[in-house]
Amino acid sequence: MEPLFTAVSSNAHHLYTLLSCIGFAHKATVQITPEGIRFSVEEGRVIQGLVFLDKSLFTSYTYNAPTDAEPNQHQPDQDTNGSQNESYPYFVVSISAILETLKIFGINELSDSNRPRESSILHTNTASSSAFNAPALLMHRSCTLQYVRHGAPLSITITEAGVKTTCELVTYEPDENGGDIPLQRDAIIMKIIMRSAWLHNAIAELNSSTPTILKLSASAKREPYFALSGAGGPFSESTVEFSIDQHNEITGGPGQGHKVVTADGSNRARATRAQVAPTVTETFLVSPPSSMGDRIQQSYRFGLLRKAARAMSVANKVSIRGDRQGVLSLQFLVELDDHNTPVGRSIGAGVKGPNGPVSFVDFRFVPLLDEEEAEMIMGADDD
Repeated sequence: MEPLFTAVSSNAHHLYTLLSCIGFAHKATVQITPEGIRFSVEEGRVIQGLVFLDKSLFTSYTYNAPTDAEPNQHQPDQDTNGSQNESYPYFVVSISAILETLKIFGINELSDSNRPRESSILHTNTASSSAFNAPALLMHRSCTLQYVRHGAPLSITITEAGVKTTCELVTYEPDENGGDIPLQRDAIIMKIIMRSAWLHNAIAELNSSTPTILKLSASAKREPYFALSGAGGPFSESTVEFSIDQHNEITGGPGQGHKVVTADGSNRARATRAQVAPTVTETFLVSPPSSMGDRIQQSYRFGLLRKAARAMSVANKVSIRGDRQGVLSLQFLVELDDHNTPVGRSIGAGVKGPNGPVSFVDFRFVPLLDEEEAEMIMGADDD
């Protein structure tokens, strides 16, 4: 009997780079489709990370539809996988074990020149490794993924310099109560596309004051047009603002570029002189419902945003979306080149590098519903 699924990749580092972005939990739900493999990781039903490994990332990709309907089938998420009209088998597997398998050879620390940006500022704890301390995997390594039938292990075979290593990872039945955190695509009230570096640096700046709450504010009519604030930590609230500058410049004055409120309450503007720079946002669409007025304001657990730090560091761009219910989606565009390194890491995010595979990593966050809930979180963290 032919295996249900077999795929061969000539660059295991591409797979590792994308999957490590969602390595904040131990287990992932995997779904195999004719167009690629979908990985979903969630924690407490308040954060979810989604990665779709398109078949174009593999040198060969074979999917043999099961003859009988499998009991564990799931309708793919169209926003992540593209339009799908069929259901496909899926299972749960240890993503920690997958990442350890993919880096079984060539475990070398990245040199300082190749580290993702701001590695010394923002740190996250993941099940696999430090968010900004991925191993420099070697090139010219063949990686074969195989899933024989429903209930079988997920087999990963790494071949390098004539040495072949096969790991068979136990698969589990998915939770019946599982599923994606719903993002209402017909009720999107905010869509902001910008360089991922801007978001990464803003979160890193706020992280220095150890906040527990992230407050997001956006308005298309008045300043601050887009601002992120950290609150609930041992210091006063700090804020990073992104302005709309008609002259396409970044200055250190209040209301332009970044403005930070220090622990003593004084305004401290960035000491950067005016310079010509790319527009901060490529797309800026904010249309709050009448009940919100002219400004969107939502709060999220800051610790959850830190779990997306790895994706922020390797991505070129990020699409920030929010719906009427307050669900926040951060969809990262990761452009992979042919030199084993994400373009965003090697030559700077937002700068177009060699044409290579492009993949997306999607994070979804559930908002804090009210001030009372936020106060409970701040109080629990203080204890």
